Amino acid sequence: MSTFLKGCFILSGFNETMNFTVPLFSVTLLYYCVILFFNISLVLLIVLDESLHEPMYIFVSSLCINALYGTTGFYPKFLSDLLSSSHRISYEGCLLQAFIMYSFVCCNLSILTVMAFDRYMAICRPLHYHSFMTKRRLSQLVCFSWLTPFCVFAINVLLTARLKLCGIKIQRALCLNWLIVKLACPEADTFSNNISAYVILVVYLSHWLFIIWTYIYLIKTCDRVKFTQTCVPHLTSVIINVTVMAFDSMYLRFGSRDLSQSLQNFIALEFLIITPVTNPLMYGFKLTKIRNRILSLIHLKGK
Repeated sequence: MSTFLKGCFILSGFNETMNFTVPLFSVTLLYYCVILFFNISLVLLIVLDESLHEPMYIFVSSLCINALYGTTGFYPKFLSDLLSSSHRISYEGCLLQAFIMYSFVCCNLSILTVMAFDRYMAICRPLHYHSFMTKRRLSQLVCFSWLTPFCVFAINVLLTARLKLCGIKIQRALCLNWLIVKLACPEADTFSNNISAYVILVVYLSHWLFIIWTYIYLIKTCDRVKFTQTCVPHLTSVIINVTVMAFDSMYLRFGSRDLSQSLQNFIALEFLIITPVTNPLMYGFKLTKIRNRILSLIHLKGK
């Protein structure tokens, strides 16, 4: 392992932000507060209201908790860097942030997968739903959606940690695993990292295919009103998440460097900008029980 690994990486993605640091800091801080407000509010609403202690809403709260986990792994450090003239991150901190970013994104897809399974059981197998979806089974599904990406990316980051690196500049405003791997010395063996990346791709492509399969059955089985009320928010969330993931992944590996640094940063940060707000808003306003509960609370406060 090269000696510089005990030092720091330089996040070179901040080079074009120096001329508008204060406005960017203000907007980012406000946006982060919005993310915290929406996700924490929805989690508290589901936890405190016993009528929402159903599998679908437990999964929605998991999505919100995951959004808090992922954004907390990025925004505080990003805000601190905006106010600093030195955009450095320790080697250990960089690996940790890379782990958080990847596990956050894939945990999102895992939760959406178990949500699709839950909708399939509730609508296509209604007579077996309550006997199957016990508290124990619900706990197992929640654990699956969290532990699978955590274990997969722990291995991924450990494979990266063994590499000898010959560079210290991360070409973004945050650490991502593939960006660290690209700093490996020419003689470093990155074969296992590439294999790991393809295995992860296959695992989460299978998640996506499972969601498609469940929705084929749901569209055949579900009437239009019920589908709109219970499935459209989930399907929309799936489409947004998968589109953002696919676009970010493709750009990270094959994207052009001719774009401005600011635009490159925005593309790299889409998954931290779009999904943490769209998920709570979508489920908060589209799922009838949550929407009614929010409206009743607003009505009570207005008196």
